[in-house]
Amino acid sequence: MQLATDAPPPDVRKDDPHAGIGFTEFVLMVSAMMAMNALGTDSMLPALGQIGRSLGVLEEPRWQWIVTAFLLGFGGAQILYGPISDRYGRRPILLWGIVFYALGNLAAALAPTFELLLAVRVVQGIAVASTRIVVVSVVRDCYAGRQMARVMSLAFMILLAVPILAPSLGQLIMLVAPWRAIFACLAAYALAVVFWLWRRLPETLHPEYRRPIDVPTILSAVWQTVTDRQAIGYTLAQTLMISAVFAYLNSMPPIFEEVFKAPQLFPLIFALTGMSLAVSALLNARIVVRLGTRRLSHSALLGFILFTGIHTIIARHGESLLVFTVLQALTMFCFGLATSNFGAMAMEPVGAIAGTAASVQGFISTVVGALVGFVISQHFDGTTLPLVGGFLCCGVGALAIVLVTERFQLFHPRMGK
Repeated sequence: MQLATDAPPPDVRKDDPHAGIGFTEFVLMVSAMMAMNALGTDSMLPALGQIGRSLGVLEEPRWQWIVTAFLLGFGGAQILYGPISDRYGRRPILLWGIVFYALGNLAAALAPTFELLLAVRVVQGIAVASTRIVVVSVVRDCYAGRQMARVMSLAFMILLAVPILAPSLGQLIMLVAPWRAIFACLAAYALAVVFWLWRRLPETLHPEYRRPIDVPTILSAVWQTVTDRQAIGYTLAQTLMISAVFAYLNSMPPIFEEVFKAPQLFPLIFALTGMSLAVSALLNARIVVRLGTRRLSHSALLGFILFTGIHTIIARHGESLLVFTVLQALTMFCFGLATSNFGAMAMEPVGAIAGTAASVQGFISTVVGALVGFVISQHFDGTTLPLVGGFLCCGVGALAIVLVTERFQLFHPRMGK
């Protein structure tokens, strides 16, 4: 069962969860929703100093809470959205979640104190978490296996244009308006997406998969998710990889400020390294059906460890901006290939409880990833070594988990996947 793949389909029938939207529009819509999280984090990066100083916070480490508070709200709320969407459907949860995200951004634009801004950022994260969980559930409602990996890769490719462009967008807005305008623009974007969903998105949850909200049912689904070897194994491996990227987001502004003495180049280099993620997503979408998720992701994980190992050795003796950019781009290329397939493999065995499973997996990967990434970034010592060493540790840890998950048989396709 999957969505139409060409011309705009006929009117939506309430008993057909897959009618009403074509494949291309579906991928674009998924990307637009997933982009809200990236916009909520990356567009803030050039503004952290201006936000902190304007609200009376001069200590640079505290500025990183502007990103981390959002991520903690985003991760913590994910555990709620799965059971709710499994009961009431995907569409209403998405619409209301994005509406509250827009309201949270409007509140942030008016926040008078740093503490209130952080509180509102948590609320924003809680609201936009609906897009992380319910969108994955929508995709899983309609696709499985390699086709699901293909859809997610296409969405991921488009989505990656957002973190590539978001810092430049934030910096551009600040050239003509104060930092508060960034939040106002995010609110306007969210409202536009809400209108699009309201007009075009049908309900994708199969009626037979609706689950009641009761403690035994939820606990049963959670238990199934955390005890399935493949689901929990690839969730934990993905979590460690994501931890490295969260550390990267927090560490990049001080690295460009203090190590390379070129803060004005931050958006450009961020975009260049982000482009390698887009390339990996495009490549994955083209070859994953033929080669399989395991061959691609396991090879990419080994490449991730190789490049971060080389980078760690170089960073011990100091490095140039050019070397940092090239090695980070190669690392991000491998990250994109690995994590997009890790996510698909983690969801594969839990399709009947996709909402709750996505909640549990999203909660683990985001909350743990944000905290581990924050700890890595707090070890910044005026060099790039803590960051790239953290990348290496996360990659080695992810490999150990994958080895245990696959019973020490890498690259081995299971059931054609």
